[in-house]
Amino acid sequence: MAAKGFNAYKMAQEQFDRIADKLELYEGTRELLRTPMREYHFTVPVKMDDGKVKVFQGYRIQHNDARGPCKGGIRFHPQETADTVRALSMWMTWKCAVADIPLGGGKGGVICDPHDLSEREQERLCRGWIRQIVKNIGPVEDIPAPDVMTTAQHMLWMMDEYEHIAGGKYPGAITGKPVGHGGSLGRTEATGYGVVFILRESLKELDIDISDTTAMIQGFGNVAQHAAELYIEYGGKVLGVSCWDQEDSKAYSYIRKNGIDLEELRGITNRFGSVDKEKAEELGYERLPGDDWIAQEANILIPAALENAITGDNVDWIKPSVKLIVSGANGPITPEAMDVLEGKDIMVIPDFLANAGGVVCSYFEQVQNNTNYYWPKEEVLGKLDDKMTSAFYGVMDLAKRKNIPIQAAAYMIAISRVVDACRMRGWI
Repeated sequence: MAAKGFNAYKMAQEQFDRIADKLELYEGTRELLRTPMREYHFTVPVKMDDGKVKVFQGYRIQHNDARGPCKGGIRFHPQETADTVRALSMWMTWKCAVADIPLGGGKGGVICDPHDLSEREQERLCRGWIRQIVKNIGPVEDIPAPDVMTTAQHMLWMMDEYEHIAGGKYPGAITGKPVGHGGSLGRTEATGYGVVFILRESLKELDIDISDTTAMIQGFGNVAQHAAELYIEYGGKVLGVSCWDQEDSKAYSYIRKNGIDLEELRGITNRFGSVDKEKAEELGYERLPGDDWIAQEANILIPAALENAITGDNVDWIKPSVKLIVSGANGPITPEAMDVLEGKDIMVIPDFLANAGGVVCSYFEQVQNNTNYYWPKEEVLGKLDDKMTSAFYGVMDLAKRKNIPIQAAAYMIAISRVVDACRMRGWI
């Protein structure tokens, strides 16, 4: 997940501290917002297909709910840690605030590798996770959603278990569900499309025609694939992707100078975003080490995998041709790397603005669940475009007015909104 010695939570706190200094927040406010309000750590016993019981470590961490119920995904990952979940819960608070939706930040996780679990074992794990946390989540308290290596099917199992225990129908208790079971049309595309809506407006600010640009993408899961899809639809060219190889337990970059064929590449990719390396080479893709995605002659970099992608060790690999970095993943740029990037002629869009499309569409799903009325896909994506574009220009206006980096402006807006909510409630 992250490099050895890297701590996502410390990075999230450092990012917050920098903005807290600029906003001159006093100590009590800082202490409230730099740590989660509630944490749940628990074990999930699962009867495996061979009849033996295996115990998994689970988490649900709620950072702040001053602006509304907590919202955030649950990820299944073998290298999950409490500190990673803490960081992600904090970033979710800022993400909901910068997008100006009435939700707070939470996150969940289980230490496991779903590749190694049968479908029935995964279902038992999902239901077991809900049983352990059911008293502390729900449509008016904390609403989980899919994240890394979890799917709409996982969410449906979780919702079914929640409803079984609660004794009623509560489709708004979990989002990211399949369409037809309370899920929203457009939810699958939302995060990746949201990244490209922000990318599109960023290029307008830079006075660059999107059809004249090339991009490299780290990751080839749901977010990366849909970002590539819309970017190509707008006329851009994706030169390659970098993704994890399950068989070799490391990442590779797949490059083709004349651009990838998205559907062709999807055709040789498994459901976890791993490309079949032999078939890729047969199709003319050059296979390079995983980190080489960052060193290509592209105009746009889209880190859309996991944390800690651009660091002080590799930030200098970025070529002068790069004019824009749009963070599709959570926490892909370390503070050390950000310091270097701010000295370069590169516009950097922070993660909690760029990838807010997923939580915005999850909010739309909740609204549809609560009214029991579901919108057509075009309406969902149109509302998503409006929300993302509005958030972008709110951040850009502040950045220009105060002559500060875009990341600092986004943090200032988000943190100020949460501080105001805490103050109005009398918490600080």
